[in-house]
Amino acid sequence: MIEMSVRSRFEALASSGAASPGALAKAARGGDVSAARDLAALFARAGFIDPGVIASVYDAAAAGWIDQVATPEDASQAGVLEAPAQLWKDFWDFLEDDTPTDAGGFTMRTAALGGRLDAGFETRAIAASLQFNGVREAAAQGWPERFRIEDLARCPEGSLGWEFHELIVKNGFDLEVLDRDALGLARLTPPLDYLNVRILQCHDLWHIIGGYRTTSLHEVAISGFQLGQFGHNYSAQFLAVVTAKASLVRPEGIPLLFDVILTAWRHARNTPQLLGADWPSLWDLSADAVRQRLGVTPYASPFPADLFEQLQAQAA
Repeated sequence: MIEMSVRSRFEALASSGAASPGALAKAARGGDVSAARDLAALFARAGFIDPGVIASVYDAAAAGWIDQVATPEDASQAGVLEAPAQLWKDFWDFLEDDTPTDAGGFTMRTAALGGRLDAGFETRAIAASLQFNGVREAAAQGWPERFRIEDLARCPEGSLGWEFHELIVKNGFDLEVLDRDALGLARLTPPLDYLNVRILQCHDLWHIIGGYRTTSLHEVAISGFQLGQFGHNYSAQFLAVVTAKASLVRPEGIPLLFDVILTAWRHARNTPQLLGADWPSLWDLSADAVRQRLGVTPYASPFPADLFEQLQAQAA
């Protein structure tokens, strides 16, 4: 059970944002668990309360964690914004539920938290997404046409299209992860409509191009990459839950998770915007050739991509 005093501090900091993410990250890297908890609260603010601080909070946190540099202006965007009480109730229920769940169940519960946001969140999310380079231009291309599995099946062996087809078919994945129509994404206010459809169709493609394996650890990592590319709302919420769970419930996971998240965020910030790429025109090229054309360097994972799977196998 998470103590009420700990909950209260977490909620207050998430609402106010009155702390330096760089200083917290630097301290957390040094083993300060309370600093990791406070940093997770700032991530919760970015994910569930004020997406406008995503860039400043994560940039500062990455500088503090990776470079061990914290600047005094880290908390310059602080300002009190209250989250709905029901959001916090569901948030704490989720964190304290130790019932085993698979990736799908975790996704559904995280997405459900997104249904508890206040009425002004969408407006703030739109403004936040437009802070990221290339988002406005990519969204101006219009509603993304669907990728076609039959087009991928015709691609030459060794090409990006062939590799993408193999990933989808051999793993039994859906080509767009989730059904855009069932989710009603066309009803979202631009550019959120475009961004949410585009990431569904590009998520597994970015696994290939970005060098992220389809393992448990790299699903966390690619969330950091997606967040760094365009402030993806679900990724911000997912990472808020993951870091809160680690810092408040499983502190032994702090070094691993924060390292993976923040190195992937930095990877995204050093990678050109991928949203607007004309992927069908690149299907017949090799993944290496596409990376070279788009200016992408594969993610340098600080830990083995299949670390969680290895640990599970050892425990079996």
